[in-house]
Amino acid sequence: TGAYGLAISEYMMTTLLMMMKKMDRYYINQAQGIWKSEGQIASVYGAKILVVGMGDIGSEFAKRAYSFGAKIIGVTRTKKECPDYVDQMITSEEMDSMLGEVDVVVSSLPSSLATYHLFNQKRFHLMKKGCYFVNVGRGNAVDSEALYEALQTGQLAGAGVDVTDPEPLPKDHPLWYANNIIITPHISGFYHLPETFERVMNICVRNLENYMQGKELENQVDFETGYRKSKG
Repeated sequence: TGAYGLAISEYMMTTLLMMMKKMDRYYINQAQGIWKSEGQIASVYGAKILVVGMGDIGSEFAKRAYSFGAKIIGVTRTKKECPDYVDQMITSEEMDSMLGEVDVVVSSLPSSLATYHLFNQKRFHLMKKGCYFVNVGRGNAVDSEALYEALQTGQLAGAGVDVTDPEPLPKDHPLWYANNIIITPHISGFYHLPETFERVMNICVRNLENYMQGKELENQVDFETGYRKSKG
């Protein structure tokens, strides 16, 4: 952790703005030479955004969305203090009660037993009609069939997913052909942005120095939860 927040948070903002401004539809129209208004659009300004997972990626996205004028509600496993770029912090147990009040839900969760199909038919139905959804964590945090249904019925105004279940997404999977979805092949992270590689190397160098000096290592993982171990 600590290396991918820049690249992936910018991907999240890009995807969300594309959906809100209907740029994906205009791109299709351009390819077909169609001069046509796609009607009303939405804005990040004033939107209530539920950020599920407030690690490096979720926090970096929250900072950017907050600077656009959004109201940010962060979701963590345990109660934490509210950073100055977040309006409210809640726990996972409180998430369901908030789903019907927000305009956008973004997820950057790891893969674990607790997160498997966290976003299922029940939770998509709990969301406000016309909500936007973005997932950049792990594909299996989302029930793909439930996501497809939510898009086809108009429960969701749009979805942007860089990860899917299964992955790679088969060519004949219905999600490819769902209404108002942007799908990318797990490319928001990796080393597509050169700065990410620099950040990874800097963390590795610091950890090597810490190891040689007998100091505590950064970013140790709790394999039971899939999250970074808490310090101390």
